[in-house]
Amino acid sequence: MDQTQRVSGPGRDVSPAVIRLYAALAAARFHGLELDIRDFAAEPGENTPSPASLARWLNEQGAVAKGMRLKWRYLLRLQNSPPVVLMFKDGSAGLMVATNPEKGVVWLRDPMGGDGDTPIPVDELRLSQVWTGDVLLVKRRRDESEADARFDLLWFAKMAMREKKILRDIAFASMILSILQIFPALIVMQVLDRVVNYHSMATLVSLSSFVLILTFYEILLTYARRELSLVLSSRLDARISLHAFNRLLALPLEFYEREQTGEILGRFVAVFKVRDFLTGQLMSTMLDLFTLVVILPVLFLLSSTLAWLTLASAGCIGLIVVLFLPAVTRVMGRQIRAEMNRGSTLYETVAGIRTVKTLALESTRREEWDQKTADVVRWKLAAGRMSNWPQTLVMPFDAFINRGVILVGAYLVLTNASNMQAGSLAGFMMLGGRVAAPLVGLAKLMEAINEVTVSLVEAGAVLNQPTETKALTTGMRPRIKGALSFMDVNFSYPGSTTKALDNVAFEVPAGTMLGLVGRSGSGKSTVTRLLQGVSRNYTGYLRLDGVDLREINLTHLRRSFGVVLQDNFLFRGTVRDNITAGRPGLTIDDVVRAARLAGAEEFIERMPAGYDTWIEEGSTNISGGQRQRLAIARAVICDPKLMILDEATSALDPESEALVNANLQRIGKGRTMVIVSHRLSSLVNCHQIAVMDRGKLMDIAPHHVLLERCEIYRTLWMQQNRHMNASASPDDADQLAEGE
Repeated sequence: MDQTQRVSGPGRDVSPAVIRLYAALAAARFHGLELDIRDFAAEPGENTPSPASLARWLNEQGAVAKGMRLKWRYLLRLQNSPPVVLMFKDGSAGLMVATNPEKGVVWLRDPMGGDGDTPIPVDELRLSQVWTGDVLLVKRRRDESEADARFDLLWFAKMAMREKKILRDIAFASMILSILQIFPALIVMQVLDRVVNYHSMATLVSLSSFVLILTFYEILLTYARRELSLVLSSRLDARISLHAFNRLLALPLEFYEREQTGEILGRFVAVFKVRDFLTGQLMSTMLDLFTLVVILPVLFLLSSTLAWLTLASAGCIGLIVVLFLPAVTRVMGRQIRAEMNRGSTLYETVAGIRTVKTLALESTRREEWDQKTADVVRWKLAAGRMSNWPQTLVMPFDAFINRGVILVGAYLVLTNASNMQAGSLAGFMMLGGRVAAPLVGLAKLMEAINEVTVSLVEAGAVLNQPTETKALTTGMRPRIKGALSFMDVNFSYPGSTTKALDNVAFEVPAGTMLGLVGRSGSGKSTVTRLLQGVSRNYTGYLRLDGVDLREINLTHLRRSFGVVLQDNFLFRGTVRDNITAGRPGLTIDDVVRAARLAGAEEFIERMPAGYDTWIEEGSTNISGGQRQRLAIARAVICDPKLMILDEATSALDPESEALVNANLQRIGKGRTMVIVSHRLSSLVNCHQIAVMDRGKLMDIAPHHVLLERCEIYRTLWMQQNRHMNASASPDDADQLAEGE
């Protein structure tokens, strides 16, 4: 954003770009959506937020927004609409809250003001001097929208029906093409019955001209229909892919923790089989059905006997397919699940290839892969054999439609049983082939639905899980200071009979450096999970600055925290991209400031390309200490008032740990820090240290107080500092033995 342009007002000095952002925020707030201006990321090279950028941002945050250009007369018609954002020529914006077509004025309100400010009437002449003609329309997304609805065939059908205009054009083109396909058969009839029998050259010339004209229009309409079908399938493909991936991102972390990653990916990919079916076989079959609707009546006019025989044969094909449907579906489901299990093994092997190589597990993984492949081959063979039966049984009926009908028709011509001539028989065969293909295709479509149904069930096992969409897009967005309050908090993990947290209660003011210690399984990491909103089904009260954590917007909550874990994941990209991963709109100055605060500036500047150095997959070209400092820089770049460090230094060497701890002392000034660590030496400077054991809070106090009064803490301290306790008393030795 260009911060050099300024708009002066009473007591403010704000850039036009910021005013435009606040206008979009005010329009969203009218619909109950509280957004954070810091979440907006401008497009590259965009100094002022465009209507398209604002619409994209609002749509990502749970609204329905659209940018468009309107003329004055259409703007006046928006009488009962919610606030409309008008884009001004200087890069700022205003809020149109009402219109009066009779007086020819619109009422504007300052987006930087309060909701109770008096709007100002503006006529067309005055508005045209500042208005670009662009507007941003905002409304709240329906409770049950495409983003939240259940993934099933009905969802896909609704998705397709959104393209009504294209579907209408395709249907119209298909209907005209079906009508045009009647004429070649009629022309053949005329050629055989009139041209050949009567040797009429004039009729042949007329029919030839007519054929050329029909061919031209058929080619033109076929091209147009293919183009429309391509556009429709591309749009459906993009929309389905976007919604499926957004649903995947909206699933809670708990789901990913309890499910196998390979199976999640395998089931997610199954949704693309449904997509291919909808945009491929289903669409082509539906288009062919137009031919059936138009040509079938003509067939009955030519010969009702042959028409009924054709329909009866196609009906038998459909009946055979339907009868084999359950068995084929059952076997095909086993095949798909076997393929998913094999894909899961492949993913685990590739993801853990470092462990496989270092422990020489190639033979073990190869044996498991061979077993999974054998399962896939067995069920694929069974599915193929099961499908082979209906395909074989329908062949006699298919052969009768293509070959037998002409023999029956020849018999009718010879016996003159239905006044049928040779030309009529030839025309019937031409049209009959076009009718039989859609009928056979419709029967085979039933077989394809088997695989699609199984794929839909597998994809639904992932995509229909409860999401965090509501928590991510609704809730309060308070200003975070960092005061924490636990009041009788109880929490149990799903399936567990013991409490991970048992009546935990403590309070710390904002700016406190809080350490969490305890043996493994004592509940330390569970406290951090609750703070991050990963798990929300706890009892009791957990408040942040006096506000219940479950009432706070989840996106706002997580972006207000800085989190550093024991093993931080760095994305494949540049150092700068990784530091700004959560705030893509920040500048290089912000990146340098965060790196300096995290103690990472020194080694970044020694890298070949500095902040543009590429980090390889798995962060193989940087050390563990460097990765941790980059993670800290990524956490502090948004200047969070509350930071969580969960075993952030446990995997570091002593030198790197000392450097990170020194940086943490500097970073912690003015922030609330929650530090989980097994190494008590890194917590001695904390204002408060909470001692956990079996889900209970045993004590909370500074280091020197805990050494005196908390037996668990004293035992842990003595275990880790034996070299300093060479002269320990026998009683202390006994305590150490008991603690171990």
